Amino acid sequence: MLTKLAIGIGSLLLLLGSIAPANAQFRQPERGDQQRQGKPARKQIDWGGIHGGVHHSGVPQPGQARAGFNQSRSTSWEKDHRSWSQLGGYQGFRVPEDRFRLYFGSNHFFNINLLPMVFVGGYPRFQYDGYWVTFVNPWPQTWAQNWFETDNVYIDYTNDGYYLYNRNHPGVAIAIQMSI
Repeated sequence: MLTKLAIGIGSLLLLLGSIAPANAQFRQPERGDQQRQGKPARKQIDWGGIHGGVHHSGVPQPGQARAGFNQSRSTSWEKDHRSWSQLGGYQGFRVPEDRFRLYFGSNHFFNINLLPMVFVGGYPRFQYDGYWVTFVNPWPQTWAQNWFETDNVYIDYTNDGYYLYNRNHPGVAIAIQMSI
């Protein structure tokens, strides 16, 4: 019995001893390894400046979300605002009704600033409940410049399409596009 145990332990050690060197060849070199081998360390990528108030990738860098939102602010809400019927009707993705009732509507408000966000074509796009929400209209010039940081909003499907509503400004609807 003792012999079988010794053989088993020996086999295990032999197996482990052969795996470690094989695994080492797949190890990623660390920064110090590159410098010791005479290879230059990887440079940080310089992405350049910002584009339209936001980093050119569309992802706001720290402190740039306000600049991006200000870029999509209306100068004349009456002229700039369009309902979905004025835009030719909503043709985008529809959230399934059972899911919509669980996460959308006036009882399900949230703060945009706390969500993943990018800017597309100068308009904000954020992710809510696994869906991407893209502004189609600019936001009213009468709203505070930091409304997206402070105000509670909700998404509803009203008559002809999806709209974003601000609880501090009832009745004002910003047309939005939903996508996966």
